[in-house]
Amino acid sequence: MSPVVRKQREGFTLPGKYLLLILTLVCIALMLVTFGTDVFNSPVNTVVGYLVVPFEDGISRFGGLLSTRANELTEIRTLLDENESLRDEIAKLTEENTVLQQDKYELNKLRELVELDEQYGEYKKTGARIIASDTGNWYSVFTIDKGTNDGIMPDMNVIAGGGLVGKVSSVGPNWSKVTSIISDNSNVSAMMITTEDNLIVSGNLELMKRGNISFSQLIDSAGNVGIGDKIVTSNISDKFLPNILIGYVTKIETDANNLTKSGELTPAVDFEHLSEVLVITDLKQNVVDE
Repeated sequence: MSPVVRKQREGFTLPGKYLLLILTLVCIALMLVTFGTDVFNSPVNTVVGYLVVPFEDGISRFGGLLSTRANELTEIRTLLDENESLRDEIAKLTEENTVLQQDKYELNKLRELVELDEQYGEYKKTGARIIASDTGNWYSVFTIDKGTNDGIMPDMNVIAGGGLVGKVSSVGPNWSKVTSIISDNSNVSAMMITTEDNLIVSGNLELMKRGNISFSQLIDSAGNVGIGDKIVTSNISDKFLPNILIGYVTKIETDANNLTKSGELTPAVDFEHLSEVLVITDLKQNVVDE
């Protein structure tokens, strides 16, 4: 191969030391231009304005959102804790209110019994609490927490709420059963307090659905008995002490024989709501003997 061809194939080559020197000089020149002038600032700022600033703004907004959400969660947790505390406080106050209402109810009942005790002050009495009742809405037959250990005997009269409840029908050591005047098998010799006419008051659970019981055999030839007149126990009753209020006349009509009258009366006692009673420990026979 000829020398000319060999020279064309080899080409031009720059020694490495010269290439390094050239690159060094270029870098120094660029550094001087960068620090000495603002020729690159505008393009760089433009790039930063389009790329970096929106990115930073997004990060800032996202961070603010996270901070707000964290504060909301903290407030929610605080409100939940306060709500739970308020629930506990409400439950406690409700319980206390229930106890106070019960105490008020019992206090009112005790006041009624005290007034009743004073009303029939000539008789000896003892208080008792109802502990059981027969089925139904009315206290026609019920059990009290006093018995022979407390001096209770059969046929002792029982009062409450301003009037006659009934009488003791059976007794145990620490309990007694009371049959009330509204029971279907109850009959009480009674008297009109205005005219002193005698009559019979009979229990009637069917009539008690209207809040009444019945009376019969009233002789009122003068027609002096009217609605609202008081009916009390009679002196001739063999089991019940005299002059204990039974109730008030609410209906009266003449019987078919045109000689007697019958009708209905509203008991003085609320036989749907009974809890405490007074037992008169004086028996009718003993009072008569005395």
